[in-house]
Amino acid sequence: MVTILFATQIVLTLVLTVLVLLQKSSSIGLGAYSGSNESVFGAKGPAGFLVKATFTVGLLFVFNTIALGYLYNKSHNESVVDTIKTDSAVPSAPVLPSSPAAPSAPAAPQAPAQE
Repeated sequence: MVTILFATQIVLTLVLTVLVLLQKSSSIGLGAYSGSNESVFGAKGPAGFLVKATFTVGLLFVFNTIALGYLYNKSHNESVVDTIKTDSAVPSAPVLPSSPAAPSAPAAPQAPAQE
């Protein structure tokens, strides 16, 4: 899902950039290349259409940015440490007897048997 939103973000960025550059400003910019398509865009020319399209694409861009940030943070919130299996990575300590047995006293020497 994050990949789809990221690809959409790139497309929206390119479309928004073109729409902003096509708008008429104090310097004509890329608006000179749009020609006069008054019949397509209405009586005012492309100005009204471009403003509405820029606003719509800008709004989609903002919503996509928020969704992308939320889902990216949610999916990448895990750490690499969370994936380590601790039962096999940490060696267990050797088991020592709880109370060592006291050495027994040496047995008394046996007297040699007499015949």
